[in-house]
Amino acid sequence: MTRVFSGVKPTGHLTLGNYLGAMRQWAAVDQHRAESLFCIVDLHALTVDHDPARVRRLSRQAATLLLASGLDPELCTVFVQSHVDEHARLSYVLECVATDGEMRRMIQYKEKAARERTRGGSVRLSLLTYPVLMAADILAYGADEVPVGDDQAQHVELTRDLAVRFNQRYGYTFVVPRATVPSVGARVMNLQEPSSKMGKSDDSGPGIVYLLDEPDVVRKKVMRAVTDSGRDVVYDREARPGLANLLEILASCTGGNPSELSGVYESYGALKKDTAEAVVEVLRPVQEKHKELCADPGYVEGVLRDGAERARAMSRPTVDAAYRAIGLLPAPSDTTASGRAASDTAAPDTAAPDTAAPDTAAVDSGATLDSSGVLKAAR
Repeated sequence: MTRVFSGVKPTGHLTLGNYLGAMRQWAAVDQHRAESLFCIVDLHALTVDHDPARVRRLSRQAATLLLASGLDPELCTVFVQSHVDEHARLSYVLECVATDGEMRRMIQYKEKAARERTRGGSVRLSLLTYPVLMAADILAYGADEVPVGDDQAQHVELTRDLAVRFNQRYGYTFVVPRATVPSVGARVMNLQEPSSKMGKSDDSGPGIVYLLDEPDVVRKKVMRAVTDSGRDVVYDREARPGLANLLEILASCTGGNPSELSGVYESYGALKKDTAEAVVEVLRPVQEKHKELCADPGYVEGVLRDGAERARAMSRPTVDAAYRAIGLLPAPSDTTASGRAASDTAAPDTAAPDTAAPDTAAVDSGATLDSSGVLKAAR
């Protein structure tokens, strides 16, 4: 069965963009068609200045909203990244395969670093290296697919590159994943700045619809959305980005088509009103379920505990294999360390002469790349 890994970073309250672009697809499709893992990637939230208590609150809220959006722990695995040590273990090993140039070419790093330089500051080292941690998140589970918005596609490409490089140097260890991008609603834009993504870390509150916004707040934000200078309702992402954003949101909420919906309306006001009501109705069941789950915090804790146990069981064999492949000495088992199961006749380490081929020989092990760049292990 296909395995899918998806993550949510607890750096802000989840938004309509998160729901329409990813969470709804996860609940309606991914958890049913594949072996799916959904992770609150809290380690990634530490790459910027943060309030520790707020990160904990947002992590719990994100987990609760994932369940409220329809994820079923009987069908999928929901867990917190920092509860599974294999993420951090594998991240360092992959850093030993990645290059400085690759990290500095990451668009998000370049943009955030440039903003900090203009302020006379600098970013944390973890912001430079977090794409490797993201690669570890994916590769530890042998994920075949990673559903992402188009702004994250570069990180999945890096993950693919690291997997192929590791496999070539040290022997086949990792599945090489591919990014999958939803066609509609993949990148809901800020209602006040339609050229920018509706991000949960954005400070522009009036342009962001949060999943837990009250209905009247949702209506007010949508009715005040920036449109364009024209009067006719036309779907054109390039020339009319504000209008196109509203049409795409309405299409995502109702299952319609943005171009076809543009022919239904003669005024911006009518379009905004219908879009606002469609958003309110889409969020209503999520908010009601979230309220129920908040009244039973023990249930959410149990889901996260069980999810972490399953995640550890899935990821540990791959991470252990990566450690062995790259040359790290396996840790003795508990029974061996205590002497209860150690064999008196076991050959000492010195019995193995230093005649093994160097690591570079792994490149010539017979592994090949197919036309899509996916490494095929030699048989």
